[in-house]
Amino acid sequence: MATPKTLLEAIRHFSDPDTCLDYMVKLRWPDGVTCPSCQSKDVRFISTRRLWECKTKHAKRQFSVKVGTIFEDSPIGLDKWLAAIWMIANAKNGVSSYEIARSLGVTQKTAWFMLHRIRLAMEGDTGIFGGRVEVDETFIGGQARFMHKSRREKVIKGATGMVGKVAVMGLLARHGKDGYSTVKAKMIADVKRQTLQPMVRHHIEPGSEVITDDWTGYKGINTEYVHNIINHAEAYVKGHVHTNGVENFWSLLKRAIRGTYVSVEPFHLFRYLDEEVFRYNTRGDKDGGRSRQVAGRIAGKRLTYAQLTGAPSPLPNTTPA
Repeated sequence: MATPKTLLEAIRHFSDPDTCLDYMVKLRWPDGVTCPSCQSKDVRFISTRRLWECKTKHAKRQFSVKVGTIFEDSPIGLDKWLAAIWMIANAKNGVSSYEIARSLGVTQKTAWFMLHRIRLAMEGDTGIFGGRVEVDETFIGGQARFMHKSRREKVIKGATGMVGKVAVMGLLARHGKDGYSTVKAKMIADVKRQTLQPMVRHHIEPGSEVITDDWTGYKGINTEYVHNIINHAEAYVKGHVHTNGVENFWSLLKRAIRGTYVSVEPFHLFRYLDEEVFRYNTRGDKDGGRSRQVAGRIAGKRLTYAQLTGAPSPLPNTTPA
C-alpha cells in the first residue's frame, strides 16, 4: 500500500474517494472485507453507494467502512478524516480545533469532536514495563497568577496551591528493543503512597529497577524493586540515576497544553495524555507511518458526542489501569 510521506502528498493522495476507501479497507480488513455484525466474508460491494451488503440475512446487512469505527455516523468524508489524522499525529505540539476547522473547511465544533475521536484511536496498551523505569508525577492545571481573583478563590483553596489541579503519573521504560524509551501517563486522584504504589506494581514487573525522586510516596517499594532515588536538592543526575527522561515528556506535554490547547478541562485531560503518549512513543517513525498507525486503530472504538460531553469524570477512580 502506497503511503504518502508529506502533508502535501497526503492531501493529493486522499483527494480521491476511491483511494481513501481502498486505503481504509486494506488497513481494516487486510484478509478481506468482513461483515461487522456476523463476521461473514460472504459480502457484495455496492459501488454506487460505496458500501457492502452481507449475503446472510440479519439486521444491518449493509455497512460501510466507517461502521464500528471512530468514523461511524459521521457525515465527514474520509478525505477530511485522513487529513485530520495526519495533522494531529504529526504535530509535535498538537493542533487546535480552530486550525483543523480552517484547514478542512468544517466548523470548530465539528473539528473539536473529530480530534477527540482521533485521540481515542491513539489510545494503546504498551504492556508491562521492565528493566530500568523512571517514575515521576506532575500537576496539570491553570496557574494561579494567571487566574481572575474570583476563579482563583474558587479553585485554589489549599496552602500549596495544588487544589484545583490534576495529578498525573508518568512511567518511562528506558531504551527498548528499538533503542527508544517508552512512556505511559495516567491520571491519578492524588500523589499519596496508597495511590502511587499500586500503580507502580500494576505497570512494572517485580524485580525491575525503579528510579524516582525522593518523594515519600514511593517509600517502601524497595521490597519488590531495585529502588534508586535521586534527591533533586543535591543533584539532578548521579550516573544512570535520574528522572530526566520522564521530565522531558512532561515538558512536551505542558508545551502542547499551554501553547496549543491553552486550557484543558480535567474531564478531557486523559485524552490529551493519550495523544502526547502516542506521539512520544512513535517518534522514531516517519510522518506517514504515524498517521497510518492511527488509521489502523480506528476499528472497535466508538465515541458519541453525548459520551464526549456528558460522561462522568474518571478522576475519582484510583484503580490502576
